[in-house]
Amino acid sequence: MSRKDTQRLYWEEHTNEFDAIYTHEKSGFSNLLDRIFRKDMYQRFEYTLEKSEPIAGRTFLDVGCGPGHYSLALAKKGAGSVTGIDYSKKMIKLANERLAQEKLEANCRFLVEDISEYDPQSKFDVSIAMGLFDYIRDPLPILKRMHALTTDRMILSFPRLYTWRAPVRKVRLGIRNLEVYFYSKKRLVSIFESTGFKNYEIIKMGKLHCVVVLLNNKE
Repeated sequence: MSRKDTQRLYWEEHTNEFDAIYTHEKSGFSNLLDRIFRKDMYQRFEYTLEKSEPIAGRTFLDVGCGPGHYSLALAKKGAGSVTGIDYSKKMIKLANERLAQEKLEANCRFLVEDISEYDPQSKFDVSIAMGLFDYIRDPLPILKRMHALTTDRMILSFPRLYTWRAPVRKVRLGIRNLEVYFYSKKRLVSIFESTGFKNYEIIKMGKLHCVVVLLNNKE
């Protein structure tokens, strides 16, 4: 089984578990643990919406959208169109169920797609990838593909290397046969420079690096 197939199988099996991090449909104690140990994930969500402004009327690509929380939030804020893609059929099924419940079909859609093969008819103003690069051994091809599909900015996150959570996640997910990767700021700078990005911001957010790459030298 290929690495990608292994990853797909993992997310098919843990869709509801991952979704509950955002819906809080779990026990009070588990929610408390999330607020403590996953605080940066919630901060990342707010950061992404803030850095996506102006949202109204613009087009967005959500790469590795999972159950669609970021995409739906952008659609609610008036995005012209949002396309969420993920290679997990179960994740996309859940996202589409939520899309119908929210009645946002007019400006949001979800597709079972792999970013490396995705070929839309037009480019997007903004592309986001939250939590995607945790599971990508070589981020360069994905970054280049996102760049090719984006005109204004890319908003990204990468798990930090030098944290207590890194070895814990490495072991916990390794037991489940899922590889996870971590990044130092120095490595990110090297990656971005080799990709040709010149105007970018890297900030430390808890145990994450959050990044905005401006593609038109906008401030």
